[in-house]
Amino acid sequence: MIGILGAIWGIGGISLLFGSALFRLYPYARELYEIPFEWIHWVTLAFCLFFLGYAKGYKSLHQKFSPRAAARALYLKNNPTVLRVLFAPLFCMGYFHATRKRKIVAYSFTTMIILLIVLVRKLDQPWRGIIDAGVVVGLGWGLVSVWIFAFKAFFGKGFEVSPETPVEQTTTLHLKAKR
Repeated sequence: MIGILGAIWGIGGISLLFGSALFRLYPYARELYEIPFEWIHWVTLAFCLFFLGYAKGYKSLHQKFSPRAAARALYLKNNPTVLRVLFAPLFCMGYFHATRKRKIVAYSFTTMIILLIVLVRKLDQPWRGIIDAGVVVGLGWGLVSVWIFAFKAFFGKGFEVSPETPVEQTTTLHLKAKR
């Protein structure tokens, strides 16, 4: 039972994080309706919507983060500990009890996002709204993607995505050595 609660908290916490960001960024993107655009604004908006939708929404979140977060939530369901359940969203994002590579990626990605947030906040409209519109598309895609992969992990058959935990890596290395 505690594992199920941890998995729900993990996916729910990620959903709250993404939803909070969407809620805070949407007003800046919405302001674009009130600003007269020149051609350069339209080109930049189209580029940001496509690039951030594809690079962040599809390549980063849909293909990498979301399946891994769902796999880690499933791992948490089957291997709960007090620490993992309490900090389930952080566990599902790969901040702890993860392979060295996964932790490096998680912390590096977070640092990069924080730096970009600081830089984008300094921009005036319409540039901030243009970038935020692209982020809203990418994050929205990522949020739906997390839900889809979580559903597949818990209710689908044949969900075989690695949670990238240290125990799994050690087991894999021992199996390869025996061959």
